[in-house]
Amino acid sequence: MKTKRLTLHTKTTARFTIMLLTFFAIEANGDEKIAVNYDDHIAPIFRKHCFQCHGESKQEAGLNLASFATSIKGGSGGEVLIPERSNGSRLFQAVTAEDPAERMPPNNDPLPADDVAMIRKWIDTGLQENRGSAAVPSRKMNFVPSAEATTDGPAPMPENLPAVPAIKLNRPFPVLAVAASPRGELAAIANYERIDFINTATRTVIGSLPFPEGEPHVLRFNSSGTVLLAAGGRPVQHGSAVLFDVRTGSRLAEIGNETDSIMAADISPDEKLVAIGGSGHTIKVFSTSDGTLQHTLVKHTDWITAVAYSPDGKLLASADRVGNIHLWDATSGGVVLPLSEHKGAIKALAWRSDSQMLASCGEDGLIVWWEISKGWPAISKPEAHPPERPAGTYGKIANGVLDASFSTAGELVTCGRDGQIRIWSTDGSSKASFSIHGDSNKQTQKRSVRVVPLRSVFANGHQQILAGDSAGQLHWQDVR
Repeated sequence: MKTKRLTLHTKTTARFTIMLLTFFAIEANGDEKIAVNYDDHIAPIFRKHCFQCHGESKQEAGLNLASFATSIKGGSGGEVLIPERSNGSRLFQAVTAEDPAERMPPNNDPLPADDVAMIRKWIDTGLQENRGSAAVPSRKMNFVPSAEATTDGPAPMPENLPAVPAIKLNRPFPVLAVAASPRGELAAIANYERIDFINTATRTVIGSLPFPEGEPHVLRFNSSGTVLLAAGGRPVQHGSAVLFDVRTGSRLAEIGNETDSIMAADISPDEKLVAIGGSGHTIKVFSTSDGTLQHTLVKHTDWITAVAYSPDGKLLASADRVGNIHLWDATSGGVVLPLSEHKGAIKALAWRSDSQMLASCGEDGLIVWWEISKGWPAISKPEAHPPERPAGTYGKIANGVLDASFSTAGELVTCGRDGQIRIWSTDGSSKASFSIHGDSNKQTQKRSVRVVPLRSVFANGHQQILAGDSAGQLHWQDVR
């Protein structure tokens, strides 16, 4: 009897094992176990929703989604698919846009949630073409930090960059970032999903870079003017920093993969590190050679609004939305010194070229020149940009200082909510000022909404000032 029971048990176990193996074999051959790929999963979605405008017979914006190869190639504005980064892919952003005017396909209901999830999975798992193909390699770092910045030869200027079509917006996009090259007659201006290069001598656009990540909140040239750092993203969706070759416009590195837009960033003078910050209350420092996280700096209690490396590469300064400033050792990431003077959000930090002075400005209307060796203010300017009180208004008026930048001669340029651009001498005394409402820009003057300058920098050394405002306009002033 025992033998029979054992035999019966053995047969039952064997049958159960066979059933399990059969089940797993079926699962292994089922669609749910096949990697999401273009031929089996994505092409049917594109065929149903996209081919009318982006197929073989018609290619809006130069984009053809009728084959894997043309989808990967992208359109006239560049790539629309980035391997392993759905949030940074323009195609995914287009099909998930909240604004019906921006969402694709146009004049239609949003894509079904299952289709959106399938497209996201396809991108995030490597954009495979078919069942037997490998994933598209993810973006590699193609950046080699310079041992020393070279200033020999002609200044780097953009050369034959492909056209980047402008995106139609319902209202002008504010100038969120401006950078002037330390060499040559070149400036970079933030635009929506685009960065424009401007010849500061002719004041004309001479080339553009696509920035599909979204809004560029930060622009920085390296000390030799050969590389441009752009950082930003899409609020509550994605944020990253990109290093561009100024001459060719090619992407040299993509750094960070944040869940919110980057609000502050800088590249170290030796080009080995990029520091970023935003709503996460921490500063992350990445290697530019391989993209690895080197340090996470934890001290701030609110959004990071500014970060800046000292020109000698020894210190990193950071500021936040409640007025705190911290100095860090740029190499080790250790805390060096807190700087306390501001009572409101800090909008900008700027180092003087000798690394001995740090300027800060904020929404409290204060500009501070910090003497770094002593750790206290050498000069303080409260009410630095006092606006005129409109007739019939009472109470406190917004008095913020929105940007600050040093010239090579040590003078400081600032802009504020009073609509003024102000130049300060090396001793902190007022040297000159001009209003963005007093120039020839009639479009700006006619706007009913108060237009304020958001960014101001010295260009061509300290011979010229370039400012950008909340209405998307540029303003120029010679200061020779």
